[in-house]
Amino acid sequence: MEAKPGPDKLTKILAVVAGLLCLALIGIGAFYFGRESAPAKTSSAKPAISNSGKFDYSVLNQIHDILNKEYVKPDNLDDQTLYEAAINGLLNSLSDSGTYYVDSDTYKVNVNPSGTFDGIGATVSQQGQDIVIVSPIKNTPAEAAGIQAGDVVLAVDGESTKGWTTEKAVLKIRGPRGTKVTVSIRHNDGTTQDYTLTRAPVNIESVSTKAPADGMQDSSGKVVSGIGYIKISEFTARTPGEMDEAIKTVTNGGAKAIVLDLRGNPGGLLNATVSIADMFLDKGTILTQRDRNGREQIFSAKSGTTTTVPIVIILNRFSASASEVLSAALHDNGRATIVGEKSFGKATVNIARELPDGGAVFVSIAQWLTPNGTLIDKAGISPDIEVVPSDADIDQRKDPQLYKAVDVLEGQIRASVAP
Repeated sequence: MEAKPGPDKLTKILAVVAGLLCLALIGIGAFYFGRESAPAKTSSAKPAISNSGKFDYSVLNQIHDILNKEYVKPDNLDDQTLYEAAINGLLNSLSDSGTYYVDSDTYKVNVNPSGTFDGIGATVSQQGQDIVIVSPIKNTPAEAAGIQAGDVVLAVDGESTKGWTTEKAVLKIRGPRGTKVTVSIRHNDGTTQDYTLTRAPVNIESVSTKAPADGMQDSSGKVVSGIGYIKISEFTARTPGEMDEAIKTVTNGGAKAIVLDLRGNPGGLLNATVSIADMFLDKGTILTQRDRNGREQIFSAKSGTTTTVPIVIILNRFSASASEVLSAALHDNGRATIVGEKSFGKATVNIARELPDGGAVFVSIAQWLTPNGTLIDKAGISPDIEVVPSDADIDQRKDPQLYKAVDVLEGQIRASVAP
């Protein structure tokens, strides 16, 4: 038998019904308000891409018109910013740090592959979402200002560097000589400082044979002879010629083995890298380049000039791109042992395509694989012997990675002369 509701319960039910009617009326009112605020004429949705494969950007233009006519803060609207934001939104959807747009003003900066440019004189590298100073170049505005290795670039001319690639950071910081740029820096101790620097001509010496001030020491602290030291800071059009001279310098000086220091090397020109790898190899694959269709181009070694001298390569987490190509080429072909830390992990080939607006889009057009067929993008190259400097090593200016490299080469030299 069903019970009848009492007065109190009936009152509650009527209250609930009345509330629901109020919500319905509010919804209807909102619906009609929306209809009255919308254009009088509506049309069926159009596809974003036409049958010819072209984008229909009329909706973007309509949004732009609506913003200009109705947006509550018109002072915040800037056509160039909106234009670039639309482009960046398209490219950012790819989640590829090597594909990005550069505006016309920035692209006017002369990035000279010969190794000479106008700027502040500091090499930088992308580390996660940060742009980090790898090292200031001698006799440059950056060095004179006191900017140091490990400093994080927070902003350039007030624009945050969060998520920037190395290439974009370089393009933003460089500029015509005599012009000024402000870089916001966070130092290793956590303090921040703005530096307004005047850009100047910077000549990059990409190859150096200058050994550490305390000599080539092994882990016991003993200074050894017969081991040459070559550091490549980046790969430019000048690097193969500089490298050829460097090899002659150390071998004519009595070196029976070579430490090849690629720490902090952010990369550079692929052709220059291949040429240098070829100096140490007389056969074998240097790298394989794979395009979007899966087609592969194999870069093979020819007859090198220094194919028997033992080599140890030193890497750290800032070693990227072309420095990883060289390391993998020598390591996978049995020509080098790798000491240090896991490298950065950038295995894309990028080109710049100029655009009618005066800017350019940088595009990843291919990936490269090591001679062993490994794709190291975002994975890096693991060393044969891992050596990570401690805080004490850094404070005391010790270089355990170099010491270990010398240890390895001493052993190989002894083994080669054993009866």
